[in-house]
Amino acid sequence: MSISDLYPTGLHEQNMGHFAAIVKLALFDNKIDAREKLLLERLAIRLDISASEFNEILKNPNKYPIETPISYDERLEHLFDLTKMLFLDKNPTIDKTSMMDRIAVGLGFPVENARGVVKEAIKFFLKEPDVEDFKKAIKKVNPMKH
Repeated sequence: MSISDLYPTGLHEQNMGHFAAIVKLALFDNKIDAREKLLLERLAIRLDISASEFNEILKNPNKYPIETPISYDERLEHLFDLTKMLFLDKNPTIDKTSMMDRIAVGLGFPVENARGVVKEAIKFFLKEPDVEDFKKAIKKVNPMKH
């Protein structure tokens, strides 16, 4: 067993926190339906979340802190994942929109741009974009130097 097996990396901890945030959104209506479960399983693979970590996070997502990603592209990818989970049903409600405002600010988007970022994310996401198209659309309403 290597030392890296004993101590999780910062990136892995960040991925677990991100995954826990997505689980919390899936539990927004107090249940995880089949489409949400499938999306969670795919994201777990992409984020290198093991089966035991997956089950542990599902049991208690509040146990895992959310760490704001440092790079702008990582923030956009997190926003993409979170928007995808929240609007999987293609039903933008006021509750979901206000939650997205908080998520955008929590991910490090400036407060004055959060509303525009959220509007663009929801509008764009309802068309089922891929992550690269999503990043381009958000960068138009929230230009930053990388």
